[in-house]
Amino acid sequence: MFKATLRSFLAHKGRLLLSALAVMLSVAFVVGSLIFSDTLDRTFDRLFASTAADVTVRPREGLDESLPSGRIATLPAALAGRVARVEGVAATRVDAEARNITVVDAERRPVSPTTGAPTIGRTWAPGERSTVELGSGHAPRGPGQAVLDEVTAGRAGVRIGDTLTVVAPPGSFPVEVVGIADFTTASPGAALLFLDTPTAQARLLGDPRAATGISVDAAEGVGDERLKRRVAAALGPDAYTYRTAAEQAESDVQRLGGFLDVLKWVMLGFAGIAVLVGVFLIVNTFSMLIAQRTRELGLLRALGADRRQVRRSVLAEALLLGVAGATLGLAAGIGLAAGLIGLMNAIGMHIRSTDLVIDWAAPVSGYAVGIGVTLVAAYLPARRAAAVSPMAALAETEAAGTGRPLRARAVVGAVAGAAGAAALAGCAAASRTGAAASLLGAGVLLTLVATVVAGPLLVRPVIRVLGAAFPALFGAVGLLSRRNALRNPRRTGATAAALMVGIALAVGMSVAGASITASFDRRIDRTLGADFIVRNGNSVPFPREVTDAVRTTPGAGLVVRSRFAPVAVRLPDGDRVRTTATAYDPRLDEVADLAYAHGDGRTALAPGHLAMDAEFAREHGVRPGATVPVEFQGGRTAGLTVGALTGRESAEGFRTPGGLLLGLSTLERYAPGGQDAVLYVNAAAGTGDDELRAALERSLAPYPQVQVRDQAGYKELVRDQIAVLLYLVYALLGLAIVIAVLGVVNTLALSVVERTREIGLLRAIGLSRRGLRRMIRLESVVIAVFGAVLGLALGLVWGVCTQRVLALEGLTAFAVPWGMVGAVVLGSVVVGVVAALLPALRASRMNVLAAIAHE
Repeated sequence: MFKATLRSFLAHKGRLLLSALAVMLSVAFVVGSLIFSDTLDRTFDRLFASTAADVTVRPREGLDESLPSGRIATLPAALAGRVARVEGVAATRVDAEARNITVVDAERRPVSPTTGAPTIGRTWAPGERSTVELGSGHAPRGPGQAVLDEVTAGRAGVRIGDTLTVVAPPGSFPVEVVGIADFTTASPGAALLFLDTPTAQARLLGDPRAATGISVDAAEGVGDERLKRRVAAALGPDAYTYRTAAEQAESDVQRLGGFLDVLKWVMLGFAGIAVLVGVFLIVNTFSMLIAQRTRELGLLRALGADRRQVRRSVLAEALLLGVAGATLGLAAGIGLAAGLIGLMNAIGMHIRSTDLVIDWAAPVSGYAVGIGVTLVAAYLPARRAAAVSPMAALAETEAAGTGRPLRARAVVGAVAGAAGAAALAGCAAASRTGAAASLLGAGVLLTLVATVVAGPLLVRPVIRVLGAAFPALFGAVGLLSRRNALRNPRRTGATAAALMVGIALAVGMSVAGASITASFDRRIDRTLGADFIVRNGNSVPFPREVTDAVRTTPGAGLVVRSRFAPVAVRLPDGDRVRTTATAYDPRLDEVADLAYAHGDGRTALAPGHLAMDAEFAREHGVRPGATVPVEFQGGRTAGLTVGALTGRESAEGFRTPGGLLLGLSTLERYAPGGQDAVLYVNAAAGTGDDELRAALERSLAPYPQVQVRDQAGYKELVRDQIAVLLYLVYALLGLAIVIAVLGVVNTLALSVVERTREIGLLRAIGLSRRGLRRMIRLESVVIAVFGAVLGLALGLVWGVCTQRVLALEGLTAFAVPWGMVGAVVLGSVVVGVVAALLPALRASRMNVLAAIAHE
């Protein structure tokens, strides 16, 4: 049996190649994502561990900033002197750092990264633990000199002697580049500008007596933990945050962890789609191979092989396929990881290819996925193979039948479909977002299972409709192609299911994305009344001088400022909710039309007051006029009066949890030092919109990071941000289509082999080679369109239910991207044509007499 199994596998290796490619893609994404994430983790672990001081002193931990406030937490620089006198301290350094500054060259072009990574200004303190060393030039000395990192300098074409302008929170200032710093470790991707310590304190922090931290080196023989306790005792245990080198490295890794986790889960999402679609391909391949080998299996049974041996023989072939596909996938995964590292280097991460980390988990996971997928997918065909009777050896031909009746599939599909429909109906009727999302997930899974299981039941009615015009358009060839697609509903359903999964996911997410975009458009139209909006493209705050430039622009009338403020609010029901409040100037109602369930803009933005979302207030038992404790950045807590309750609309078109609004005077009192994030500008009387736009653009020319947008431009900005998610969805769709094409190619190729004698007879009675190729292409197209129709129907249902979940968050508009729907239908036709090229060519080249004699 082992010899027979091995010979069978080698005899059919060409037929199994496409299945091996599907396994390879699945394994490649699993292995590539693990190696890539492990490499980044190890690289940054080493980076932070090697550069952290023995002990660091930082300001008290602030609130999480989902949206940046622009406020820099500082502590007195004089603490360095007190720390230096602590027993066991060898040296101290004052750190001054500002993130998200902007640097422009002499022609006002940004030197900052174009990838969204920040530009960081910090003190120049080279040493054994520094991430950089001086590559050329000299260290900065005095207020007019700076050192720039090599990656940023090379990308922006900056050389020693060039003059740059730094736009920092306290204001802009010019610097001369006097040195270029080379990285001693991996680059974090940010642009780094170094100043001497007094300049960094004065220019970046706006206070020569302030610092963002104190770095402490331990004397020889003094442990980090012991030194941390001594420093904390000297300064006050609760006054500041104290960390050892290991703790600081862990904190830095956690801060970067969100970005790394997103990359990892995106890659694993690709792997999951590849695995899911690959299962259909493998099941179909083994089912067809076993159907074609009915006589061979029957002969083995007649010679004495029992059912268990036949089943083990088929599973052994699947095991060989899994090992081969996983081995190819492992190699492809390593290449994929190396390619991703190269991509990260292209955007400035500076990670050496020799740092590629291949732990045991990556190959083990790869082989587990590759072998596990093939064995699971081949199990049902193996059971069917074991059920072949010895009498099958007496059959004259090896024609594959249509299999057992579909009654069991009808029952399972109906039960799963009914449960899925009930879950989706519950999602549409739910009143809480969490419950609706849970029901949506269950409904998606159950309806997907129901469609896959019951798909063969839909083959005959749907394909009869889809191929109804084939006889009229293509004559007998069209009739034959339609009948071939109907011949084996199980096979057609399994082939189309691979394409259906990808299309359903893409259409569902596209409907959700289009609905989100339409909802934001509607909100902006309804609430935003300003002529122009001034803001950064990525919502990063800008310095006060930008606001001053806008206010002094000729033709500018009312200017209303907006800032983000991380806060934590204590509610009457005992909950402590951390969120981001938005602070405005008092005349907000003149540039935005907000809906108030109680009160108005005057009471909402009055000193010592705030407004919150009416539904949020109801859920937590907050009533108008109540006082709620609010904790601000820096640790100050104030009791603010609820002066107004609002609807779900906001001036920006989006809301943070709780929808908290307060006045800028209140924010400045309890958390001073923030920066404006958005400016709403109305034209003065007698000034046209075009005239004001041109004037604003002239005034803001020194600040290329700031953009002037009208309502249409602001909508476009929101659409671009949502499009990032849709691009990921389209990439997943592309991967599913690639594997689905492999599935259709494999099915047609095996079908051509199965129908060799039939094809020979057709050729003998006059069917031309061109007509034969057309017949196979039409069969492929109708199968692909069938999968697209199922995917569209399923995806639209999922999209509608997803929109109901979004509606609970105030995104009430519903939109269908009909252009996407049309592209899917057209694309499925293209997929069918492409997938049929090789099988049709092979069929047309068959020798007619040899085909007729084939058994």
